[in-house]
Amino acid sequence: MDATRTAEQGPLAGVRVVDLSTVVVGPACTLALADHGAEVIKVEAPDGDLMRQLGGGARHRGMTGKFMNFNRNKRSVCIDLKTEGGRAVLRRLLEGADVFVTNMRTSALDKLGLDWESLRAVNPRLIHCLVLAFGRKGRYAGRPAYDTVIQSASGVAGAFQASGGEPRFVPFVMTDHITGQIAAQAIGFALYRRTRTGVGESIEVPMFETMAAFVMREHMGNLTFDPPIGPVGDARILNADNRPVPTKDGYIAISPNTDAQAFAFFEAIGRPELKTDPRFCSVAARTANSLDYYALRASALRGRTSAEWLEILERIDVPAMRYNTLESLLDDPHLEDAGFVSRVDHPSEGAIRQIGLPNAFSGGNRPQTRPAPRLGEDTIEVLRECGFGQDEIDAALRDRIVHGVKPEERQ
Repeated sequence: MDATRTAEQGPLAGVRVVDLSTVVVGPACTLALADHGAEVIKVEAPDGDLMRQLGGGARHRGMTGKFMNFNRNKRSVCIDLKTEGGRAVLRRLLEGADVFVTNMRTSALDKLGLDWESLRAVNPRLIHCLVLAFGRKGRYAGRPAYDTVIQSASGVAGAFQASGGEPRFVPFVMTDHITGQIAAQAIGFALYRRTRTGVGESIEVPMFETMAAFVMREHMGNLTFDPPIGPVGDARILNADNRPVPTKDGYIAISPNTDAQAFAFFEAIGRPELKTDPRFCSVAARTANSLDYYALRASALRGRTSAEWLEILERIDVPAMRYNTLESLLDDPHLEDAGFVSRVDHPSEGAIRQIGLPNAFSGGNRPQTRPAPRLGEDTIEVLRECGFGQDEIDAALRDRIVHGVKPEERQ
């Protein structure tokens, strides 16, 4: 790590990451590293990250809103890894890196000479993080996958079937987000161990096993015991009525779980006698009778507006919150108070809205000053920093091994 970096740049200041990943799962990992101060060099093929085209609308080709949200605070280096020269350029970048993140298939990495054994020989301090669809020990190893494939295989869609009668997908790429965050966490662990041992290591983070662990910890329940002592699944969470509750003019979310919260709720709805009802008089009773409990909750809230209920429930300290649509979330007053969404000017895309960091470090966070890069925007600058001479850079550009624009020639 570069000791000249300051804490105010984030806890990972001085860590150099070479990011050879695409779409969401890998970029979600490296976004977390970049947002917390790491220098992330995003290596892209001449066509760019697929998310430059998949992420919805754009003002300019290759700069979709979704791409920008996952790739801020990174620098883009465009290298043609189909050429031997391109592979040599990438290996030189990795010689001085702290972390290498990729979600390429292992067979492709082996062909490129980017496997752990090959890279540790030239950089024994390197943290090599491989995000896989399926772990290498199982029979699914090597298969391709995207988020929906993992949601189906890992039981996420099955939880919807247990709840509502038919399998469905969570309508955002949840498994990519979660696996990416787990990968970032694992990299942090490995960096900490490297401070004690002085050597790097290989990390494998499989999407399938990661999500299967999430689902099983939540719903294995009675099957934890051998033999099982009841049916699978947390009945409260799988209940079809476990959802935002209708009010007179909309919806709210409410979760009176403890006895104190439930009894205060019964008082608020004018049903104090329910405190001694054997179905609802304890946490265990309400859990066993969650179907009745949710039905009671739903019927009780229809008589008042959302604002009225939220005022009442806040006063009696019962967990409850407004229901946000995808549109209204951007205008949530708490997020506005926290300055969570800011308006900034992107050099090529004009005025954009940028999502803030949800966490804070007393030692300082990284200022969100670097917008998502255009394809190959930083190629020449990064190569210069990594010791490439101008003749080498000019030759690589001429032979189309790398692609980029000289910093002094940018518009």
